[in-house]
Amino acid sequence: MSTLTEISEAMQRGRAKLIKTLVPQALEEGIPAQEILQDGLLAGMDVVGRKFKANEIFVPEVLVAARAMNVGAELLKPYLSEAGVEPKGKVILGTVKGDLHDIGKNLVRMMLEGKGLTVIDLGVDVPPEKFIESAIENDCKIICCSALLTTTMPVMGEVVEKAVEAGVRDKVKIMIGGAPVTEAFGQSINADAYTPDATTCAEVAMQLLAS
Repeated sequence: MSTLTEISEAMQRGRAKLIKTLVPQALEEGIPAQEILQDGLLAGMDVVGRKFKANEIFVPEVLVAARAMNVGAELLKPYLSEAGVEPKGKVILGTVKGDLHDIGKNLVRMMLEGKGLTVIDLGVDVPPEKFIESAIENDCKIICCSALLTTTMPVMGEVVEKAVEAGVRDKVKIMIGGAPVTEAFGQSINADAYTPDATTCAEVAMQLLAS
């Protein structure tokens, strides 16, 4: 079995200690850092995402896999920057003002990072203008808003309005999600995309960045 396959399988099982051994081993074998990231870590996280979407694994397994992903990514960071590898894109993420739920948001972050994106996580209870300011400051093309309460969903509409006011609506794609959120609601506030789960969110974000 190749070291990259071993890394991918260790990722899927969330074996952070094994990742700590395998990543340096792959580097010693002369495998480029970008390849280790792409065909080892991200390939493993991709499988985790698909299994999670199909309800074959659940939140605890995803969290363990994400921890292993972080360990591997940290080991590769110096080699990737040395090779001048740019992230595939940057995303602003947060739970909207008035809402303190973060499990769904954290899953989205893991899936986005699992696609090789840089995520600027603003946390919970984020005011609409903060999303826009951060997107402008960090030159992000995508804003992902999460809401778990019907009472906080309207704040997502305010995020869209603030983007219009700031004159950046044509430069930034606004994605929304969360248990009570629907496709129809997304259309009513002129969001660019609604996704029902974390894995789909990551897939759609990649499509939006490519468009």
